[in-house]
Amino acid sequence: LAGDENGDLIHQLEYRISRLEGVLRLNKMITESGGKIFATNGKTADFDATVEKCKEAGGSIAAPRNPGENDAILYFVKYFNTYAYLGIKQSLIPGKFQLLNGAQLSYTNWYSNEPSGQGEE
Repeated sequence: LAGDENGDLIHQLEYRISRLEGVLRLNKMITESGGKIFATNGKTADFDATVEKCKEAGGSIAAPRNPGENDAILYFVKYFNTYAYLGIKQSLIPGKFQLLNGAQLSYTNWYSNEPSGQGEE
């Protein structure tokens, strides 16, 4: 494509993406933090199904790495009045947790005496 046509195509795509993001925000299906988009379909599923849906969508299950990302996940918890699965699992050391890929957590925001594995972490 010629330079102008390329620029026009990029502008059209940016405009369409912006409109789609706006619709999803209005429907409380996405929020953003630090350049990352956090999304939900609003449906209840088990952990494995959630991980799979995230992969199918080209993303990964959320694992907050800072207070802003934690707030983005909390937005859905509050809006849908439910819990959220996180991309975190218990490590081989009891009481210690890690990211699903095995990396150490660099951010946590647990309640006192948590995590307990009882769903109130």
